Amino acid sequence: MPSNIPVKEELKKQFEPGTYNLILDMFSPADLFNLNETEHSTIFDGCNYAWEALGRIKRYLAAHLKPGLHNRCEGVAFIGDNVCIGEGTVVEDGVMIKGPAIIGRNCQIRHNAYLREDVIIGDNCVVGNASELKNAFLFNRAMVPHFNYVGDSILGFKAHLGAGVKISNVKLVSGNVMVDVDGKPCDTGLRKFGALLGDFAEIGCNAVLNPGSIVGRGSMIYPNTNWRGVVPPNSIVKNKAAHQIIPRKELSGQK
Repeated sequence: MPSNIPVKEELKKQFEPGTYNLILDMFSPADLFNLNETEHSTIFDGCNYAWEALGRIKRYLAAHLKPGLHNRCEGVAFIGDNVCIGEGTVVEDGVMIKGPAIIGRNCQIRHNAYLREDVIIGDNCVVGNASELKNAFLFNRAMVPHFNYVGDSILGFKAHLGAGVKISNVKLVSGNVMVDVDGKPCDTGLRKFGALLGDFAEIGCNAVLNPGSIVGRGSMIYPNTNWRGVVPPNSIVKNKAAHQIIPRKELSGQK
């Protein structure tokens, strides 16, 4: 991934000074996340943009992970050798945790969850039935509870995905993931980048977040929305699909 300085200089060339400063305010780790709500905040040290941490997860785990299972299993789960799970966490039947992974205290890893490589999960989190995580970072109390896919993404404190939410992490065409800023593309330097969800972000059931989506603190995306882009803090993305009600034709054989 390119160093921070070239990325910043490139942004200065693309945007007016006011917009450039807004970008720094919107995309910095401290503006999206409460860094006190994770034991792993040092992963963000020196990051101008929160997405830079995605390229650091593997190295962070290699340096800090101390394997150890302090959880309770309900049923039979597969847990790889390079995994640390905190006290009070429950791992249910059918779970696969490949590792490397750090999972915090008092979490629920529910039936048939699939945690692939390079996952960091905070305390009191939920990873639910048939949910899949890969190269993902979850702050404390983040919830991925039902049939979700989270790839190359960061979920802030108390961020919540509704059932069936998918976070797409790779473009259909070649090239790095771009973030739309003020109608202009910003190169993140990442080939794989799903989404950044700020603290308390809520994503409605069956929504799809396309690569490079950024949702500000306290914002909400309505169910069944296909979203790409940046949602400012404390905002709502509404899905206003029109519904039509028409008379029902009499069915053959009905009285």
